[in-house]
Amino acid sequence: MGIHSYSLRGFDLNRAIETTRRLGLRYWEAFSAHVPFSDDPTVRSAIRTDLRIAGIHLAVCGVQAFDGDAAKSRRIFESAKLLGLEALSADPTPEALPALNDLTQEFGINIAIHNHGPGARYDKAADIERAVSRHNVRMGVCIDTGHALRSAEDPVRWVEIFGERVHDIHLKDVKDRTKWTILGQGDLRLGDFFRALAAQKYAGIVALEYEEKPDDPTADIEACLQAVRMTLSRVR
Repeated sequence: MGIHSYSLRGFDLNRAIETTRRLGLRYWEAFSAHVPFSDDPTVRSAIRTDLRIAGIHLAVCGVQAFDGDAAKSRRIFESAKLLGLEALSADPTPEALPALNDLTQEFGINIAIHNHGPGARYDKAADIERAVSRHNVRMGVCIDTGHALRSAEDPVRWVEIFGERVHDIHLKDVKDRTKWTILGQGDLRLGDFFRALAAQKYAGIVALEYEEKPDDPTADIEACLQAVRMTLSRVR
C-alpha cells in the first residue's frame, strides 16, 4: 500500500515525504510537481536520495503524456530508469503506442494507461483493451477505481479483464458517480477489489489517491487507510 503524491499536492516535496512517513506508508507514485523529469541528472539523484533516506520506494511516476514524439518518449524512459521506476502511468496518443511498446521491452519499465473518466481518451475498459491488446504485456493499465466508477464501469471487473496487464492502481472512492469520498463511503466494493487483486497475484503498487482538501488532506487520508486496514483484516 502506498500513496500517489498528487494527494499531497498542496505540500512541497519535503513536507510530502514527511507526511508520507507519518502516515506509515513506504511506497510512492509521484506526480510531476514533486518529481519532475528534469534533464539534469543531479536533480534526479537528489530526489532519489531524499526518498531513500526517508525509507520511501518510488515505484511509479505519472500520469505522463506521450504524444508520439519518439525522442521525447525515449528521454522520459531514460529518466524513469535513472529514478529506478517500475512503471509509468500514462495517457498516450494512439500514435505513441508502437514506440512505447518497444521502449517498455528495451528498458524493462511498464506503461500503465490511466483511465480518466467520462469524456477522456481512455474512459472505458474497452478503450484500453484496444490500445494494448496487440502489444507486449508490459503495455497495460493503471486502474483508477474512482474514474472507473464515474464512467459506470466496475473496477473489480477491470482487474479480471486485464490480469497480468494491471501495472498500477489509483485507489479512490466516489458516490453516485459525482462525489469523491473517503474510501468505504462511496460505491467502490473495496473488499471485492482487494480479493480480485489477490486472485491475480498483483504485486505492484496500490496508490491511494485522494482528490479532496488539497491544502491538507491528512486526516481524510488517515480515515482512508483505516478503511483499508479494516477491509484487509476481513479479506484475509
